[in-house]
Amino acid sequence: MTQSETVERILDSAEVLFAERGFAETSLRQITGKAGVNLAAVNYHFGSKNALIQAVFARFIEPFTRNLRESLQAAIAKNEHVSLDRLLRLLATALVEVPSRSDKSLPVFMRLLGLAYTQSQGHLRKYLEQRYNSELRLFMKLLRQATPQLSSEERFWRMQFMLGALTFTMSSSEALASILQDKNGADAPAEGIVDQLVPFLSAGINAPGVPSVPLSSPPPPLETPCTAS
Repeated sequence: MTQSETVERILDSAEVLFAERGFAETSLRQITGKAGVNLAAVNYHFGSKNALIQAVFARFIEPFTRNLRESLQAAIAKNEHVSLDRLLRLLATALVEVPSRSDKSLPVFMRLLGLAYTQSQGHLRKYLEQRYNSELRLFMKLLRQATPQLSSEERFWRMQFMLGALTFTMSSSEALASILQDKNGADAPAEGIVDQLVPFLSAGINAPGVPSVPLSSPPPPLETPCTAS
């Protein structure tokens, strides 16, 4: 094998095993065994398990952020107001338009993205935030412009809920498409899922806020007391 072939086999094997088992539960020996290479090859090309995890993400994140950056910059160049629906569609479309190595590439990556925020992978979150900070800042700037009615805290939580729904839906797209086919006889291509998902996400982000109650406030009475006449 050439060095580039070795690297791709290691990344392909790591991607599948991380998605199936999680990051902590997958050892380098399991990865090298699946890839058919020795442990020295991983150390030579990546240096550490954390660096391998980051390289797995970079294969998808780099084309995704490039797609997103180009579409956001094109919208800004036209001096058009980027509505929330439009912004979310640009985000989702940038995901599904990443060139796929297989029909499982997008679901696998979205599963990995979900694991990055549910397992102890502080190095990975820091890596993603630093490496793709300019795209994140541009997206958040447009999001603030599209949702001026939200406080910073509301916007933070709604971003997390949005990302959770997006991650679950796209990581489960194969299973959801199969269920839809069985029940309704309808196909569910990735673009069709985006069409269904965007208005749902937009409505959730724009939902009325919850009035804040000071923690020091006494609890309301269980019933209204009556006074004798």
